[in-house]
Amino acid sequence: MKSLNIVFILVICLAVMLLSCAKKEEKQPETKKLRIVTTLFPLYDFAKNIGVEYADVSLLLPPGVESHSFEPKPDDIVKINKAGVFIYTGKHMEPWAEKILKGIDNKSLIVVDSSKGINLMKEAEEDGHDHKHGKSEQEMDPHIWLDFGNAQKMVDNMLEGFIKADAVNADAYRKNAAQYKALLSALDNKFREGLASCSTKYFIHGGHYAFGYMAGRYGLNYISAYRGFSPDSEPSAKRLAELVKNMKKHNVKHIFYEELVSPRVADTIAKETGAALLQLHAAHNITKKEWDKGVTFAGLMEQTLANLKIGLQCK
Repeated sequence: MKSLNIVFILVICLAVMLLSCAKKEEKQPETKKLRIVTTLFPLYDFAKNIGVEYADVSLLLPPGVESHSFEPKPDDIVKINKAGVFIYTGKHMEPWAEKILKGIDNKSLIVVDSSKGINLMKEAEEDGHDHKHGKSEQEMDPHIWLDFGNAQKMVDNMLEGFIKADAVNADAYRKNAAQYKALLSALDNKFREGLASCSTKYFIHGGHYAFGYMAGRYGLNYISAYRGFSPDSEPSAKRLAELVKNMKKHNVKHIFYEELVSPRVADTIAKETGAALLQLHAAHNITKKEWDKGVTFAGLMEQTLANLKIGLQCK
């Protein structure tokens, strides 16, 4: 009888131990992350740096797709509807966004127009010649992220949206945003110092008009092959002749081309002038290869600075 009691006690002890171990091995329920949907690569990278481990950030624009021609699909609208925060550049970059948002059922969705409070530029006059249309007809330049002062304001606008959607992690978001703004400020200083002593201030771009903000911030003279901000329009033969003339006039030895668009125009000018080709990455979007490598906005801008220094013959 005594032996049976001992066995019974041992069985009970073993059961308690096993139950205790099982509880320890049970995984703690995962904290639900804030779901963020962004439209362009700079916004995606900014949001990743603000949210870090507290946010699940996605990019609507598939890798390799040119941003100006992008139109959202039904699946993209569903993705926006399920998000906690939707971030876009502004109505001049994503004209489709405001129309789509009117049809979104998610009443708790926080919408962030990252251009809020930023003074938008119009397509600039270049080299003393206007673009053959009145000021009222000029488009607003949506490439605000290429002025790193603007980029920091965009981070502030995005931070506001993060905190509205998830006040519990507000302190972490503020800390992350401050650290990322410091990185953007350091990048700004690198550009200012790197472009301070150059043989020429002129750079000729065989792509659409994307670098007006960057040129303005660092005192550069920027000339684009395209009239306006869309790469769909084609430069005329007269326009190409003007570019060739400007290159010779200002002793420009490099012609720049843009990402994700055929460099055909830049290549034509290069053949005519003997100039070398260099890429200027405006970071609208990235290729699948770049995506897989985990490139960052700051990394792309470092690459852009390096090529600008070559093209402008900087010391």
